[in-house]
Amino acid sequence: MITFSRRVIAVCALASALTACGASAGPAARPPAPSPAVPSAPPTLAAGPAGLTPVFEHGPRAAGKAVALTFDADMTADQGPRAAAGEHFDHPRLMGTLRALKVPATVFMTGRWAEEYPDQARAIGRDPLFEVANHSYSHYAFTADCYGLPTVPKERMRADVERAYQAFRAVGVPDPMPYFRFPGGCYDRRALEALTPAGVTAVQWDVVGGDAFATDADAVARQVLDGVRPGSVVVLHCTRSAAPTTEEAVRSIVPELRRQGYRFVKVSELIGAANGRG
Repeated sequence: MITFSRRVIAVCALASALTACGASAGPAARPPAPSPAVPSAPPTLAAGPAGLTPVFEHGPRAAGKAVALTFDADMTADQGPRAAAGEHFDHPRLMGTLRALKVPATVFMTGRWAEEYPDQARAIGRDPLFEVANHSYSHYAFTADCYGLPTVPKERMRADVERAYQAFRAVGVPDPMPYFRFPGGCYDRRALEALTPAGVTAVQWDVVGGDAFATDADAVARQVLDGVRPGSVVVLHCTRSAAPTTEEAVRSIVPELRRQGYRFVKVSELIGAANGRG
């Protein structure tokens, strides 16, 4: 009898404990979902003197052997008929070589180029190896007497830059960078004043590739290799008709600079390093 009573009590106690646990525990608790990563804004330079658009030419010289290859995808607003007649302002083979060599690069693209080659613009913009920056919409000069280019009046300069960003978004470039390269590299104080409200960093260079209209790839490669220093920004072109030897030159430049201990980066990394963020 005593044994049976003890068994009853034990069973009842166990049942009560299980009931209590079931009542209090509820569904198994799930770990909190991780917060989505918030991408940081691309690095830019602070405004220059008197609040003018800042100008970036190269990264820190003492921050390691980094070099940025940049490629201008040029096309002026009035070159549509030439493209329709068969002239090639794109250079898919060059972009393929950069991908094969795993070389990060910054492509300064005109809005007109993006409209002419929307699939290529979108592919470049969505490839993590590259970043797209602004080279104006029309590739008209922002100063007078700039390699014979037509000029943009001061009151239209900001609109021309913003029109290029609109063209990028329209063709599916997701995150164009807040960097702007003046057509022909030509600028003055008036141009810097005009672009201040656009919030861009103007990006120039310290190494001229010399590939525009060049016919000797070895000469282009030598010019780049002779000019590169730590932090350099190299300007080259991404247009078959105007720079037919660039892809061949790149196939010489890249392995030689790597042999010398350089690593290739995008312009954004050099600007970040200049700001102490890289």
